[in-house]
Amino acid sequence: MTCEDRKISVGLLTVSDRCYQQLTENISGRCLRELIDRGCHLKAEVLVEECVPDELETITTVLTNWCDCMKLNLIFTLGGTGFSPRDITPEATRAVIEREAPGLSLAMIKMSLEITPLAMLSRPVCGIRKQSLIVNLPGSPKAVKECFQMIAPSLQHAVDLITESKNVAETHKIMQSSVMPVKKHHHSCQHISPVDAESVAFRPRHSNFSMISVAEAQEIVLNHCNFTAYEALNYMSGVGRVLASDISSRDPLPPFPASMKDGYAVIAADGLGVRQVIGASIAGSQLDEVKVLPGFCARISTGAPLPPGADSVIMVEETKLISATEDGQEELQIEIMAQVRHGQEIRSTGCDIKEGDRVLEKGTVLTPIDVGILATVGQTEIEVYALPVVAVLSTGNELQESKIDLQPGRIRDSNRPALLTFLKQQGFPTVDAGIAEDHPKALHQRIIAAFEKADVLVSTGGVSMGEMDLLRHILVSRFNAVIHFGRVDVKPGKPTTFASCQHEGKTKLIFALPGNPASAIVTCHLFVIPALKKMSGHDKHLPIRIKAELSNSTGHFLLDSRPEYHRVTLQWHAEKPVASAISTGNQRSSRLQSMSRANGLAILPSKTPEILTIPNGTIVDVLVIDMF
Repeated sequence: MTCEDRKISVGLLTVSDRCYQQLTENISGRCLRELIDRGCHLKAEVLVEECVPDELETITTVLTNWCDCMKLNLIFTLGGTGFSPRDITPEATRAVIEREAPGLSLAMIKMSLEITPLAMLSRPVCGIRKQSLIVNLPGSPKAVKECFQMIAPSLQHAVDLITESKNVAETHKIMQSSVMPVKKHHHSCQHISPVDAESVAFRPRHSNFSMISVAEAQEIVLNHCNFTAYEALNYMSGVGRVLASDISSRDPLPPFPASMKDGYAVIAADGLGVRQVIGASIAGSQLDEVKVLPGFCARISTGAPLPPGADSVIMVEETKLISATEDGQEELQIEIMAQVRHGQEIRSTGCDIKEGDRVLEKGTVLTPIDVGILATVGQTEIEVYALPVVAVLSTGNELQESKIDLQPGRIRDSNRPALLTFLKQQGFPTVDAGIAEDHPKALHQRIIAAFEKADVLVSTGGVSMGEMDLLRHILVSRFNAVIHFGRVDVKPGKPTTFASCQHEGKTKLIFALPGNPASAIVTCHLFVIPALKKMSGHDKHLPIRIKAELSNSTGHFLLDSRPEYHRVTLQWHAEKPVASAISTGNQRSSRLQSMSRANGLAILPSKTPEILTIPNGTIVDVLVIDMF
């Protein structure tokens, strides 16, 4: 019997007052049993399940019985590992075990910290009693899945060592030849095949990656994106950037009482009648250049400061000229023809913006109007989120640069130019990482060069099931990358892969997109752009979603086994309440022309035995990807 055939015995002990009192459902226990039953990295059988309250003696009694009497190989506790006074599972475990297994605890905490800082508040204990391994897992279903999937690949070997199994050498050999397992998310059980991926005969025949939905994949991507650093910027270069701090006004606006109209600065209490004109206040003049006394007035222009003594402004249209100088250059007397209210036609100091007012909030995506506001309040140096630098790499022996004559057996690389210009259009700095041949050394060198210059690597090709699709293997084996997902339930773009790794102390994100041109652009919209937006400070990451009416020259849309993101042109008509989503034609993933005039991705449902097509006029969700 090989190590793959052996099953280890498992007990699941849920520690929860509320579950024990049947006040809440034991979801975590059910999730863990499902993971074990599916055989994710671990050939095991759950022999016993129990739920107990958060009581030290009760927990220790059950653990001792399962270890000494039932002789279970592996015992998982779920819950009670936090800081609450009733969280005593670690203490109960320490009271039972004879030897600790700190590596398992550290592995779970390290993985959890990459997802949430709150993981530092978990206190798992793992250890050995006789021939049983006890592992403390958290209480939440999500954390249970993540922690279990982190340590599961090592548990068979751990049990073999504890039980002194004859299969230790066999298990050890397999683990040494395997690429390190990747971090999981939700219910996926994905890993890199243990065979030599660089040997054609031993390449994987089936994908080991669980198929996840677009929504799940987007959630995973965004959970692994952090804001980049801040940078100072001149306000004139700020359009499209995201403020990293609030902006406050240095001065009030207006900084003085200002006239709202062209007219005369007067004293309201003087009422109707003739006034002597003693001068003028124009925009830019000083407040003390003219002083208005009872019976007098001063000409004033829009925006000019109200002269001392005056308390109101009357419009030119509500006055009459009485006398002027002979040359007409100066008015001497005017008559007030309408009643004047105190404060009439005056903008008081700070009525628009007070000194110290917050005028723009952190997280604001700056527009040209915002640049005007910055100028108004005198904030010409601003702090914004730095933009992630994106390297774009094409892979494939068949690819060549576009500027040279086409060589036999080659095609010109369209993915890299399209993605580079698209990313630049979206405002992100890019690095041309060139073309890598389908060879481990070439891929390794190109990726290293990209990591030296960029925060994010976007590659195309090398992630399907062909003998030259080596990218995932190189990422894991040579960069110790974590593959977060490797298959998405989407057309086009099923083999889309998202990974991360550490390079010279910095986290690098890798989006390995399919090689077909339309697939690369569609998946860039779905996954890469949302990630870059979050990294650069945007609080809205995903494409805008609207309702639209499908339209196709064939009169219907064929459905696929996967949800399809069908390239469409959105058009709005005054007589229709929703837009029309007009197909761009043949949707073959190699046909880049289908993206040429597409400004939307219509989300078509997957087919069912009963529904194979949907007709024109069907209302579906459409992602808006461009507005031209």
